[in-house]
Amino acid sequence: MIDLILLPGKEKSLQRFHPWIYSGAVSSVNGQAENGETIRVINSSGDFLAWAAYSHLSKIRARVWSWEREESIDRMFFRDRLASAIALRANTDLSCAVRLVYAEADNIPGLIIDRYGDALVIQFLSAGAEYWRQTIAELAMELTGATRVFERSDIEARRLEGLTDRSGLIMGDNSRSTVEFLENGAKFEVDIIAGQKTGFYLDQSKNRLIMRGYSSGCDALDCFCYTGGFTVNLLMGGAQSVLAVDSSANALAQAQKHVCMNYLDPSIVEFKEADVFRFLRELRDRNRSFDLIILDPPKFAYHTSQIERAARAYKDINLLAFKLLRPGGKLATFSCSGAVDEALFQKIVAGAAVDARVHAQIVEHFHQAQDHPIALAYPESAYLKGLLVKVV
Repeated sequence: MIDLILLPGKEKSLQRFHPWIYSGAVSSVNGQAENGETIRVINSSGDFLAWAAYSHLSKIRARVWSWEREESIDRMFFRDRLASAIALRANTDLSCAVRLVYAEADNIPGLIIDRYGDALVIQFLSAGAEYWRQTIAELAMELTGATRVFERSDIEARRLEGLTDRSGLIMGDNSRSTVEFLENGAKFEVDIIAGQKTGFYLDQSKNRLIMRGYSSGCDALDCFCYTGGFTVNLLMGGAQSVLAVDSSANALAQAQKHVCMNYLDPSIVEFKEADVFRFLRELRDRNRSFDLIILDPPKFAYHTSQIERAARAYKDINLLAFKLLRPGGKLATFSCSGAVDEALFQKIVAGAAVDARVHAQIVEHFHQAQDHPIALAYPESAYLKGLLVKVV
């Protein structure tokens, strides 16, 4: 057995059940561990701390599988962990989409599994998850009854682990890569291979439903609309008009299809392919105004070193949005940048309101959907935050 030995005093985070061991906490490794191999973690006195997956290149040198000395990290271990995660979402309708496994928050570091109907989409984001790739895929298919398992391990996190990108079918039926599913009564379709990440932003499912309830009679602007998740819900809630903006022509084409799939009136929706930052300025210069604006941008900060740049970007788009709101109008603004915490994001939005010279109040706080649970010992699992702000 290969031991990873921590420097004196560096075991405190592990004792609080945080699953990451950074390279700076490591004193030595007494052997040549394979990338992703399970190693034993001990303190400077030789006391057992945890079983973890070793990574040669990542700053996160190891990710903990278990704190139990008698635990065996084997097929049965992963079967139990997967079954536990799936049981947490047991009352989800099989016709709907759901995140079945949310990595460290579900005690399986580096593993994401989303289900769309009869298809599973898996991301192996760490060396440890990659090491058990085939076992995990087989067990996931067995435990869910899915007919096909796809991989979308084409994300920056893998490169930080020294892993190459990979996507495609792992097992099962390869006759089609598109899947239809329901979300809160709305019908959507994902292309598992060509779509972003695992195909759809499932973390926003409850927030899309919430915004449906605010849209009646509104002229709405949906920024970074992707494939129309919010747009469809705004229309279902009775919006008078929706201007949906995204930089991707393919995403907008899919958004148009989603409007039609739900038998909504396409004549009251305008889809605009544009850079959102520039287009917001154009709308301002044309004196356009809206009752409801949604800002759901991509991640602006991947690392803490990018927080300052991200803060400027969030300030910019929120300032412009406030200038486009009619009196009494509402802004639903989001950040999926984990490095930007909730307090900072609220401070940024407040600063944007001041600079726009509007008085505003927070109506609702938004967070990620329940199938993205937050581990108390792993605060990094809380990443999506948002505010519904009303101009008064």
